[in-house]
Amino acid sequence: MKSLLNALSRIAVCVVFFAACAANTRAAPANPPRVFQFVLQNGLQVVVVPDHRAPVATQMLWFKVGAVDDPPGTSGLAHFFEHMMFRGTKSQPGDDFSQTIARGGGDDNAFTTHDYTVFHEQIAKDQLRLAMHLEADRMANLDLSDAAVGTERDVVLAERRMRIDNDPEALTQEQAEAALYLSHPYGRPVIGWADEIRHIGRAEADNFYRRHYAPNNAILIVAGDVTVDEVRADAEAEYGQVSSHELAVRCDCAQPPRLGETRLAIARKDVKVPMFLRLYRVESYAEAAPGRAESLEVLAKLLGGDATSALYRRLVVERRLATDVGAYYDGYTRDAGEFGFTVHPRPGVSLETLERAIDEVVAPYLRRAPSKAELARAKTQLVAGATFRRDSQFEMASAYGQALAIGLTVFDVQQWPQRIQAVTREDVLKAASASLVKAESVTATLMPAAQ
Repeated sequence: MKSLLNALSRIAVCVVFFAACAANTRAAPANPPRVFQFVLQNGLQVVVVPDHRAPVATQMLWFKVGAVDDPPGTSGLAHFFEHMMFRGTKSQPGDDFSQTIARGGGDDNAFTTHDYTVFHEQIAKDQLRLAMHLEADRMANLDLSDAAVGTERDVVLAERRMRIDNDPEALTQEQAEAALYLSHPYGRPVIGWADEIRHIGRAEADNFYRRHYAPNNAILIVAGDVTVDEVRADAEAEYGQVSSHELAVRCDCAQPPRLGETRLAIARKDVKVPMFLRLYRVESYAEAAPGRAESLEVLAKLLGGDATSALYRRLVVERRLATDVGAYYDGYTRDAGEFGFTVHPRPGVSLETLERAIDEVVAPYLRRAPSKAELARAKTQLVAGATFRRDSQFEMASAYGQALAIGLTVFDVQQWPQRIQAVTREDVLKAASASLVKAESVTATLMPAAQ
């Protein structure tokens, strides 16, 4: 087990897939790296991305289990189990896992989302077999004693207090997403509701472990100074010894129709800076027709991706109504995606004034296509960001793991820059008018409460 501080830092996060890069020149996509895939007899899917620039390797183990798989009444169980995987095994008790990786000059961590849980190590090439041995051990032999479960449950509750309960903006986001997704599990926070986390015991942990943590429910991504034959031999020697077993059936959750927009007005005494938040439930990469998700990526970049975006120029630079503006599209999900704006007003500017200004900027994108120049700039920045990601083994491994975990393919990852380049002005207009629909939105305002 790592120190309490490091354990607290393992908050559930969704890895942003192709992060935008503020490049202003036209970037042509480089040739993607050659990728190899195979499956072990026990069902473990393996992806190898050779990268021989340095004698290091990145191992990522993606389990296809996340917060959507939390049983009713026990939200946060998937995230809790991310923590439990650092509690040790009989052969590697306590924090021996992380200590062993650190002694070899590496580092390790993990994260949970609604759709998957990921464990990763970055290590010297000659330590890869050891990292596989450690991961295979905790996949099958985890310490699930009452003491271990109780200690980690307290750690998760402390993390929730620190990361969510003491952060008004995080609480507002949590409330808005609960309203956005209605009864769909995406409306439950990944970290869980505090009262439900307290119900997690050894029986719940043991059942979750046996039904989700198996090689036939995982994807192993190895990027680095390796060959496919080396990885195959090591994976068969270590992971191949772990038996597959029957898995819990994943819920194919319905997405209830929204009949109108939802508005939340939150006032708290601990708020120092007001915030305006608007979320839309939109199509994800797993759901959308070809080109629609990429068009939403471009739209987010156009509206609030950086200092050249429409919202930033109009609200921050020209009218001086806001101190910062952000827009994003989170589309790497099994079910619905999310499109959102976050804006902080300047002192003295009301949230009503800010909302009218936001609507004035967004409205034209619902009626007409963006200009050729702004479309070209947004696409160039997105493609440049995807290209520069290839300088990082971790980012390369993350890109492939995230896509495969939600049902996409290696080809989808490699063709993403070309599909972004193929987005037209009309594509962006269609995506905006079909997706930024008030009935599919939640608007939340956060204000200081009267003293």
